[in-house]
Amino acid sequence: MTRSAHLRRLHFLNALFAPLTGHDLYLAEQLDAAIRAGLAENDPALPDATALEPEHAGFVAAAAQLFGRLCEQRASHGFFHWDAAQADAGASPLFARAGLMQGLKALASCQEATVLVTNLRAAHCAGNRRWSPKRQREYHETLSLLRELTAARTRRGANVNLLFL
Repeated sequence: MTRSAHLRRLHFLNALFAPLTGHDLYLAEQLDAAIRAGLAENDPALPDATALEPEHAGFVAAAAQLFGRLCEQRASHGFFHWDAAQADAGASPLFARAGLMQGLKALASCQEATVLVTNLRAAHCAGNRRWSPKRQREYHETLSLLRELTAARTRRGANVNLLFL
C-alpha cells in the first residue's frame, strides 16, 4: 500500500464526511477500511483494494452512496454528486453549469449541503491527450465558473461544501 494513496483517500473521506463526523480522522480511517473491504468483497478481480487510488470510480461511487444514505437521515443536510465523465460534454462550461444547477436546485431547501464534482479533470483531458495551455485554461475557467455559480445560486446563510475530485 502506498502511503500517498492512503493519505489521499483519508483526506477525501475526511472532507466529504466532515459535516457528519466533525473532521474525526479515526472515523475517516474506519470509513476507508469499510469501503475498501466492501469493494474487495464485491469485486474479487480487484488486485489490491488497499492500494486503491481515491479517484477509483468504485471507491468514489461507494463513498458517495454511503454519504447520500447518511444525508437522507438528516433533513437539514443535502448531498449532490455530479460526475462530469457521465455527461458526454462534461468539459463544456455550458454542460458543467447545467449539471451543477440541477444539484443546486435540489439542495435549495437545505441549510447545509455537500456538492461533490468528480472527473472534471478527466473530462477536460481524456485519454492519452496532453495538458495543453488551452486545456489547462479551460479547466481552470470551468472550476471558477462552478465556484462562482455555487456562491451565487445558494441562499444566504446556507453552508455549502463544494468538493472537486
